[in-house]
Amino acid sequence: MLRIGLTGGIGSGKSTVASLLTMRGVPVIDTDEIAHHLTEPGQPACDEIVRIFGQDILDATHKLDRNKLRDRVFENAWERQRLEAILHPRIREVVRERLDVLHAPYCILVVPLLIESGFIDLVDRVLVVDASESVQIQRAAARSGLTELEIRKIMAAQVSRAQRIQKANDVIDNNGDRKHLEKEVERLHQWYLSLAATVKKN
Repeated sequence: MLRIGLTGGIGSGKSTVASLLTMRGVPVIDTDEIAHHLTEPGQPACDEIVRIFGQDILDATHKLDRNKLRDRVFENAWERQRLEAILHPRIREVVRERLDVLHAPYCILVVPLLIESGFIDLVDRVLVVDASESVQIQRAAARSGLTELEIRKIMAAQVSRAQRIQKANDVIDNNGDRKHLEKEVERLHQWYLSLAATVKKN
């Protein structure tokens, strides 16, 4: 099975692309969803995060205050590395388990920090969803309610657009409208199906 790593900066449209591929019957593994599950109350990763970052990282219901945690790790590279050291090995383990039971021509692995986190070894090809900085900020603000300053802090913790594209095998330009994006997704879907068929023959 061909494994495609889907990545892109904040607000680039990764989730939309993943959704369009899901509609085409492509299995999608989303590492953000895995991380969310791993940090629910009672999970070992959640307990370790609280032990390291302190009780003040919890909200009134004793769940992780994700906004507070996000602010802390994007303000401090060392704290971000500590959080990644807790989560990344666990995320990789879950990803490998899910990959082992999938049967399809190809699958999508959505990893926002695919290049930065070293998850690139889990995939055969890298698909980057690219958008201009201004478009990223506009979309991220509309979706999450973050301020431009908060978005820029997140962008500063990610590799640059140029670095991301340099690592890409395939790029979707998502500066246009929905119709343009759907055409791009369909084009790549057919390309990946043909690639998967070639790999299977070999």
